[in-house]
Amino acid sequence: MQTGSTPSAAGVDLVALAARIKGWATELGFAKAGIAGIELEEDEARLLEWLRQGRHGSMDYMASHGRKRSRPAELQPGTLRVISARMDYFPCDPDADVAWATLHDSERAYIARYALGRDYHKLIRNRLQKLADRIAAETGPFGYRAFADSAPVLEKALARNAGLGWIGKHTLLLDRDAGSWFFIGELYTDLPLPVDKPASAHCGSCTRCIEVCPTQAITGPYQLDARRCIAYLTIESKDAIPEELRPLIGNRVFGCDDCQLACPWNKFAQPTREEAFAPRHGLEGAKLAELFAWTESDFLTKTEGMPIRRAGYAGFSRNVAVALGNAPPSRQVLDALHARADDPSPMVREHVAWALAVQERRHATRRG
Repeated sequence: MQTGSTPSAAGVDLVALAARIKGWATELGFAKAGIAGIELEEDEARLLEWLRQGRHGSMDYMASHGRKRSRPAELQPGTLRVISARMDYFPCDPDADVAWATLHDSERAYIARYALGRDYHKLIRNRLQKLADRIAAETGPFGYRAFADSAPVLEKALARNAGLGWIGKHTLLLDRDAGSWFFIGELYTDLPLPVDKPASAHCGSCTRCIEVCPTQAITGPYQLDARRCIAYLTIESKDAIPEELRPLIGNRVFGCDDCQLACPWNKFAQPTREEAFAPRHGLEGAKLAELFAWTESDFLTKTEGMPIRRAGYAGFSRNVAVALGNAPPSRQVLDALHARADDPSPMVREHVAWALAVQERRHATRRG
């Protein structure tokens, strides 16, 4: 982060600089970059209504910063523009068949594709810092601050305004040439750069994302109730998963990609060029029973530097216990659950007890 600019920036051709910034972003590994203004009044109104309805669940941080999330200049004084940059993360051939195959294999764990490799936060911030360094070499010192899902930022709205894509009916950002398998980062700046044209929407009459959502968390076009969203339930929430939602979670133990897998625009997605996002430890198709046998030490070792660490050992175990409860009856599943029936975590114990009860009912039905 740097604050304050010098008169050297005043003599720069800002139109040419904006073009160079986009080129530098590509050289640094971003798939695309654009520039937005900081006016977000309509998006602020939608955010406040979403919060008023309580759809953020226990994510109190969504409301704890006042209006800084929708007013960039209040978060970073002096901000005039936002450079928004996109980095693709799909770890292999974007053909969704492999991901769907894992979802349909109830003995295996499904982990959201973004979480299979290295955590993106530091990587993207480091690249944005390098971008800022290149800009400073051209303009002299200037005011900026880099973000990568690390502060109260309306990143999708800013990215839309920067021309990186439109916000789809599932509330994720979509690009006609890249689908939605990408991360977004921002560089708030006091440089009065020319802004790009906002992206237009191209969802049309399609409602596949709404129809495929396992828990009906997408309550209507552009409407998401986080309290029902599997990503919220398995990552953000530190509480027990509501019993009525547990059967709907299936084998999803960290996040959910169904709305992206079903989206027709993702047929245009490209595999990432970032080796850091390649799957680690075979987690793209790990057996549930194997994951549930992990000790806390195993969890910390095998998720080091990965987004999965965010769930914590108890939270991840809670999620796997639910998935085991949803798995086909087998001796391996029962043994895995019984092995942790007396887990030190009350939350894990409760979810194990639920899973065992479900499995025992299934066994009784089969015997009958």
